[in-house]
Amino acid sequence: MCVYQEAKSGNLESGDTYYIDQKEDYLICSIADGLGNGPIAKESADIMPEILAKYPEESIDSLLLRCNELMVQKRGAAVAIVKVDFKLHTISYSCVGNIKFYMYQSETDKMIYPLPVMGYLSGRKQKPHTQTYSYNKNDLFLLHSDGVNLKSPKAIIKKAVNAQCLYKAVLDDIEHGDDATFITGSLL
Repeated sequence: MCVYQEAKSGNLESGDTYYIDQKEDYLICSIADGLGNGPIAKESADIMPEILAKYPEESIDSLLLRCNELMVQKRGAAVAIVKVDFKLHTISYSCVGNIKFYMYQSETDKMIYPLPVMGYLSGRKQKPHTQTYSYNKNDLFLLHSDGVNLKSPKAIIKKAVNAQCLYKAVLDDIEHGDDATFITGSLL
């Protein structure tokens, strides 16, 4: 697994936050993109890792709703959560906002790109929708904030042989200067 993060030009800190926690049975990773940039955006984005660290056993939808509850009177954030179950060989994804997730299944040459729920977490009522997929060993995934603009995600992922190659390919393809965060992973 590889992670990249940069702050918007002129800012000391990114308005994006990421979280990764791997245990024997599961992996959970997430990106939160606070609206705007800088410290006020980061304040909203930083809610996500607190919730995921405190309630890792809960469903993804429950985690998103907990994050949403704490966004009242804050700027708000787009939040995506990915949870991998190593025993069941499944990967689950849910998102409110414009954080994108791609998974490439090399055995079937299939690209999975679930559509996120539009909007952002702000304390207003939300209805997240978790989608679950089976995976095979060495399938690759990419999770990224809107600061990562890829010309052809499928072509980039198909060419990568592992998470490190995918990381380098994405890094070489993006334009720099905005808050940008991405996570690449190879499934076990």
